[in-house]
Amino acid sequence: MSSPDSIYIRLPNWIGDVCMSLPLLAALDTAGIGVHVCARPWAADLLAGMPMRSFLPMSGRLWTDRATVARHRSSHDRHSPGLLLPDSFSSAAVFRFAGVASAGWRDDGRSALLRWPFDKPSTPTHAVESWYRLGCLAVNAWSGQALADRPAERLNLRLTDQARAQAQCVLEDAGLADQPFVLIAPTATGLHKGKMKVWPHFAELTDRLEQHGLAVAYCVPPSEADQARRHAPGARALPPLPLGAFAALTQAAQLVVCNDSGVSHLAAAAGARQLTLFGVTSPARTGPWSPDAHCLGESGQWPAVIEVVQTALDISTRKTERPD
Repeated sequence: MSSPDSIYIRLPNWIGDVCMSLPLLAALDTAGIGVHVCARPWAADLLAGMPMRSFLPMSGRLWTDRATVARHRSSHDRHSPGLLLPDSFSSAAVFRFAGVASAGWRDDGRSALLRWPFDKPSTPTHAVESWYRLGCLAVNAWSGQALADRPAERLNLRLTDQARAQAQCVLEDAGLADQPFVLIAPTATGLHKGKMKVWPHFAELTDRLEQHGLAVAYCVPPSEADQARRHAPGARALPPLPLGAFAALTQAAQLVVCNDSGVSHLAAAAGARQLTLFGVTSPARTGPWSPDAHCLGESGQWPAVIEVVQTALDISTRKTERPD
């Protein structure tokens, strides 16, 4: 087939994973391939500044999502192929039953639902590289066209003026607009192989940083407010923000200290200075995709408090260029 003018792309269901798909979205845009983004509703705010033809909210219910895609396809790009970043059977079924011929990894017994099934790399790779590789294979199969050999070294999330204004308003209300502050993320949802993904010393970190004249704050969704208060009772609580404004908030911070969670990838996407702490997951697979990111710890070994404090102070006082 000739090079597609546009495609339907199903993004993953997690915030960090959506961030890690940004290099592929950018490469598709550079190649002149428009995207109809199919993703969970919250991703619309996060991606509001990114180039796309349209945004189709996905509910996670097969027949509802099939109807959404089929309805859009009937009045827009009937012949556009699909690209599935999730490995799930259900995501492939949505596109197949909506009439979208799709490419994706051969996984979860779904090969029969895919027009272009591809084998996953034989060795584990970073999620950014894995999805970028899938996009390269799909574009080449569709048209023989080649994307850039490697994903960009930065995620390069584009923020809207509205997102920046929302973040600035929150900082002004909290009295933090004109002083350096450290944004911490003392929460993480779910478990990894039965283990908590939260570094257990955010309270002590908060005390140590404030002793050095740095204000410390967190901004979490309402569902995580109690957890944040337990883990960092001395930090300032900022009101919840939409994802785009939260990403802008990470840019405004002197430093972001977080677990291996969605916040780590949001900070990387926004180009913020960050320190990500690992204890139950591996930086090689899910670490922040940014040359400016610092990581401490490893799977099975959280970093010590003194190491985190010293690194945080070093980064937060270092003069570097800030994102535009």
